[in-house]
Amino acid sequence: MPGDMKAMDRKNYLSYARRIIDIECKNLKRVSNKLGDGFLEAVDAVCSCRGKVIITGMGKSGIICRKIAATFASLGIPSVFLHPADAVHGDLGTVTRNDIVIVISNSGETEEILRILPAVKKIGARIISFTCSGNSSLGMYSNVVIETGEIEEADIFGIIPSSSTTCALVLGDAMALLVMQIKGICKKDFAFFHPAGNLGKRLMLRVKDVMHTGKEIPSVSVDAKISDIVKEITRINLGFTLVQDKKGRVKGIITDGDVRRMLCYRGNAIVELTAGECMTKNPKTVQGERLAVEALSLMEKLEITCLVIMRKDGRPEGIVHLHDLLGKQEFKIEY
Repeated sequence: MPGDMKAMDRKNYLSYARRIIDIECKNLKRVSNKLGDGFLEAVDAVCSCRGKVIITGMGKSGIICRKIAATFASLGIPSVFLHPADAVHGDLGTVTRNDIVIVISNSGETEEILRILPAVKKIGARIISFTCSGNSSLGMYSNVVIETGEIEEADIFGIIPSSSTTCALVLGDAMALLVMQIKGICKKDFAFFHPAGNLGKRLMLRVKDVMHTGKEIPSVSVDAKISDIVKEITRINLGFTLVQDKKGRVKGIITDGDVRRMLCYRGNAIVELTAGECMTKNPKTVQGERLAVEALSLMEKLEITCLVIMRKDGRPEGIVHLHDLLGKQEFKIEY
């Protein structure tokens, strides 16, 4: 029992635990060094797949398969786990010729997997394997082989799936996240498939549900001087202020970047300028009924950080900032 450990025992146990981690890290490094054309060919196949990504494996490898399939699905890439034992009892019907079947087997000789490969071949789906050798039975059946080489399991007997499952998991992550990079999948896409998460909930709201209104809208008059402009930008701390005429209609916008640029180019003469002379006319707008995820997409397209929600009479109903959609933590800078 842990409470009965002597000081020396505890030290030895920690040493053994670190040894396990070191072994798994060493195997990960070996697998990383072996990545080559086969891995890139597999990624290219997934990127161009017109069907599903089906991932299959037995035992503990099967658990890893479920996680990899879930990662692909979270990126909007249709992906499912297929249990080899269920496959031979009818679930092979989920495989089509447009699919890719990723098979994970360290030895490449797992009986339950080898049993389904001829049928998968006959269907016409491409087979990608994570296995120790392209000369294994699984490797010989595969269209693309991602060879891991011999993997040293971390237990004292060298037989319990540990390093091998860790390597398979990391390879799956590397593949999925590289596909994400190549396909240009961004945060709003990820949020769309995670509507229950905090980010997903924010982005699936309407703009009117997250916008600032009333006194939370930074604003100065068209004849305001630079000192008043800076004070208003600082007061709300969103990095900009609207410029309004005497009837409250929006005439333009001034960002803190605008102020810095004017200071560089105009020097001390900036103190004589009015907001009407400094502003950018016709700030970008969005309708309050639009989804927040659409507002985010528009900001990304225009490379801006805020949008104005306008009333019919030209006065602001509200403003929405990038922080309101993604959270300020997303932009926290560590020093």
